[in-house]
Amino acid sequence: MSRLTKQEALRLYKEAELTELGKMADEIRSNLHPEGIVTFVIDRNINYTNICINRCRFCAYYRDKDHPEAFVITKNELKQKIEETINLGGTQILLQGGLHPDLGLTFYTDMLRFIKSHFAINIHGFSPPEIVYIAEREGISIQETLIKLKEAGLDSIPGGGAEILSDRIREIISPKKIKTSQWLKVMEEAHRLGMKTTATMMFGSVEAPEDIIEHLDAIRSLQDRTGGFTAFIPWTFQPGNTELLSRSDIRLSPATAVDYLRVLALSRVYLDNFLNIQASWVTQGLKMAQVALRFGANDFGSTMIEENVVKAAGVSYRVNKEEIIEAIRSAGFRPAQRDTYYRILKLF
Repeated sequence: MSRLTKQEALRLYKEAELTELGKMADEIRSNLHPEGIVTFVIDRNINYTNICINRCRFCAYYRDKDHPEAFVITKNELKQKIEETINLGGTQILLQGGLHPDLGLTFYTDMLRFIKSHFAINIHGFSPPEIVYIAEREGISIQETLIKLKEAGLDSIPGGGAEILSDRIREIISPKKIKTSQWLKVMEEAHRLGMKTTATMMFGSVEAPEDIIEHLDAIRSLQDRTGGFTAFIPWTFQPGNTELLSRSDIRLSPATAVDYLRVLALSRVYLDNFLNIQASWVTQGLKMAQVALRFGANDFGSTMIEENVVKAAGVSYRVNKEEIIEAIRSAGFRPAQRDTYYRILKLF
C-alpha cells in the first residue's frame, strides 16, 4: 500500500466505516507482527513533584507551590518506590513531574545519579516541557541539557507534553506550555544523541480532525528523519476536575470509545514508520484495550504500579500483571513482557 497523504487520512477519518478502518489497521499490525505477540512492560509512574508553573487547563494534578497538597519527593520515598517496583518484576520507571520554579539542573542530575547508584533500572523520564524548562532556567541549549541528563543516568524520554501538536490548540488548552516546534526539537535532539523516545497524543478536548492529522504527520516526518521513536500512544482527554471542564467559553468535544478506536486505527495506518502502537487501558479500561488489539495496537502498555495524573481527573482503572496477561490471551494473542526498547524478556 502506498503511503497515506494527509488528505487521504482526513477522508478516512471523516468518512470510513469504523470496521473498514479497523480492518485496515489490523492487517497492518498483523503484517508488522505476524507472530501474534502482544507486549507489555512492568513499570511505575513516579511523579517527583506536583508543583507546576504551567497550570495547564486540561490538568487536574498540578498544585501551586504554597498549596497544602504540594510536594517534592524525598530520596527515601524515591528509593522505596523503586524497590517495590523491582520486587514486582519492574524493569523501568517513568519519572516525570511539574515545572517547579525552584528546581535547577543539579536537582535532576542528583536524582538520576542517586537512582543509578542504587538500582539497575531503566529511567524513562522528563518529557519535552521539562527538558525545555531546565534548559531555559540554566541558560543552556536543549542538546547540552540532554547530554548532562544522559550522563547522569537518563536512558529514554517519554512523549508527554505533546497533547495535540498544533499551536492553535495548545494556545487554548495549555497557553504557557512549550510550542509544537520545541516539543519536536527536544525529540530530534534526543534521537541524534542515540536516545529512544515515545510519541503520544491526547485528543478529545477542543481539536478538530485536521489537528489530529497534523499531529500524526509531524511525528511521522520526524520519524522519517531520525527513526528514534519506539512507539505511539494515543489517549483520550479526561475532563474531570480540570479547568477546561469549568470554562463556559471553551466548548469541549469529548472522545467516545468509537472515537478512540477510530483515531487508534488511523494512527496505525498513517504511521507506517512506527513499529509499535500502544493501547491505553489507563483511560479506556481493560475491555476497550482488548478491542484496540484488533484496531492496530500491538502493545498493552504498562502495568502502571502507580499512576497519579489521570487519577486526579477522576479516572482510576487498575490492573495487575496477571490481568493484563489474561486480557491479551483471551483476545487471541500471546502475551510477552518487554523492556523499554520493546525487546521481549519473557513469553507467557
